[in-house]
Amino acid sequence: MAHLHHPRSRASTRQSSVVRLVVLVVLLGGAVSSVTAQQRGSGDAGDPDDPDGPEGTEWGLGIGVLAKQDAYRGIKRENEVVPWLRFENEYLEFNGLELEVRLPSLQLGERSQIKFGLVGEFDMSGYEAKDAPILAGMAERKGGFWAGAKAEWEYDFVKVSAAWAADASGHSKGRKFGLGLEAEWHLGEHAMLVPYVAAYWLDKKYVDYYYGVRAAEATVGRAAYVGKGGVNVDIGLRSMYQFDEHHSMLLDVSITRLSKQIKASPLVGRSSTNQVILGYMYSF
Repeated sequence: MAHLHHPRSRASTRQSSVVRLVVLVVLLGGAVSSVTAQQRGSGDAGDPDDPDGPEGTEWGLGIGVLAKQDAYRGIKRENEVVPWLRFENEYLEFNGLELEVRLPSLQLGERSQIKFGLVGEFDMSGYEAKDAPILAGMAERKGGFWAGAKAEWEYDFVKVSAAWAADASGHSKGRKFGLGLEAEWHLGEHAMLVPYVAAYWLDKKYVDYYYGVRAAEATVGRAAYVGKGGVNVDIGLRSMYQFDEHHSMLLDVSITRLSKQIKASPLVGRSSTNQVILGYMYSF
């Protein structure tokens, strides 16, 4: 499953327990699903009474270590231990606080198909004034619930995805659109490497809400800034090793090149952000 990426930023203290669940699950949930489905023959017609078949239900519970560097000037690198919960069947996929309703797919051949889905997820971007000195005196920026749609074209071991979403919570009132490309390289029966790249457009409302500085928030060292829409680029490598049908480990390393509109904000002190995740999953 491909996810629409967004800038990684530190959420408020009141939201931290939810952030720990969402950040890991959104980035890693699809990896175990991909390997498990292929090893169990997800593309074949199966017995609906067989829990390992394409119409069965898969559950997973695990834990991970997350290390990430946000974009705000002077903000410290964050290291956290996070839970990881996954549920998936033929019609739904639930990863923490992300839900996908799977729509009918279009089969283009034996090795090619286009999948469609409706998605909802919590984007926990945001901050409180106490998170970094540059944010002192700034009003809190809250995360939001995003709803949208996506399409994935799969051909052999390559996947191309497109996703659109809007801030249904109304905090940023933003919109975003992403295009992604990834390839799955299987190393024997148990290991897999997934290099990926994605570009995603964030509209001016999103950028202004999270990286803008309102006139009332401007100081001598922090000029007023009105954000504009721009494109971020993600590059990463995901690797996974499945010991057996129950136990698996995953390592995901990625870097996000920030758009010039975000880098121009007086709140931002980096041209890129990065993230490393190491996770363990037990599949029931």
